[in-house]
Amino acid sequence: MTGTHIPKAMAGAVLRVDLDAIQKNYRALIDHLDGVPAAAVVKADGYGLGAERVGPALAAAGCRVFFVAHLAEGIALRAALPDTEIHILNGLLPDSLYAYREHLLVPVLGSLGDLAHWRSFCGDIPLPCDIHVDTGMLRLGLPPDELDVLANAPDRLTGLNVRFVMSHLASAEEPESDQNPRQLAAFSRAREILPMGQACFANSSGIFLGPDYHFDMTRPGVAIYGANPTPGQPNPMMPSVTLKSRIVQVRHATAGETVGYNATYRVDNKALIATVPVGYADGYLRSLSGVASGMIDGIMVPLVGRVSMDLITFDVSAVPETKRQPGQWIELLGPNITVDSLAAAAGTISYEILTNLGRRYHRVYTGEPK
Repeated sequence: MTGTHIPKAMAGAVLRVDLDAIQKNYRALIDHLDGVPAAAVVKADGYGLGAERVGPALAAAGCRVFFVAHLAEGIALRAALPDTEIHILNGLLPDSLYAYREHLLVPVLGSLGDLAHWRSFCGDIPLPCDIHVDTGMLRLGLPPDELDVLANAPDRLTGLNVRFVMSHLASAEEPESDQNPRQLAAFSRAREILPMGQACFANSSGIFLGPDYHFDMTRPGVAIYGANPTPGQPNPMMPSVTLKSRIVQVRHATAGETVGYNATYRVDNKALIATVPVGYADGYLRSLSGVASGMIDGIMVPLVGRVSMDLITFDVSAVPETKRQPGQWIELLGPNITVDSLAAAAGTISYEILTNLGRRYHRVYTGEPK
């Protein structure tokens, strides 16, 4: 059993996804863009929140273009989004061509080989595609030498029905990075060679680099789910995820006793240690050991000892006795412990926190799409 199929009483924790907040975040980005549309990136199962629930909510908010990473993700999403465009980011595999046609999916082509395979497959029926240009990531996309080939042999593009020409920013969350204007210049040059279709460049943070980065279509992802696209500045997005669990046991610890694997935490005087049934198997990262906190009834409580596979432990000495009993709820992620602050504590990024949210949680979706 996974996700919403796990009864609340049997789950180690409850993950609450606010679809209304996700819709408001999307609309806030649209307002900021002042007339430029936004696609929605819902890869990795909607950044861990459930693409088949998040996608329709975004469609109800006005989104008509969606991006996922893998072909299988697009096929799974098609049933939930029958009347939208779904684009597949991770390139074209030759043995997958028929699936794109069958499920009305749009491949993102990133090499001369991709272009040739798609042209040959489409024949006289120009199915839509995107062209990805590498402007500095060195992952996917046409490298500069292949772009030069197209500049000198534009006939290689004949017959292609190009929906978007796109690229991806490597350092958009660092507005002072020299890489941003370098990539912008490279993409602008690519558009001179590939003027067909619409230009799609800015991701979540790229939207906040300014209008020069917006072009014809933007492609936000993590900001839709409430993570801060402007690190170091106030978050313009609303939190959309709350993770709460319950205390299963409270232990009285005396001075010198240790907590958890490898005895990494030693009690100085005395303490009350609450055990909570969440661990790294649920996406609560092991790197949060000794640096994260939870919240019980408005009181922050420190995580002590190592995060183990299924359990974590908190010092609840500061919590009133009536609020630290087995069954008491503890917030692990939410309005008081944001995804960005939890990521900072773990030494990672909000993307990793969200996409690792575990399958053993009971999931609750609030806010009907409207």
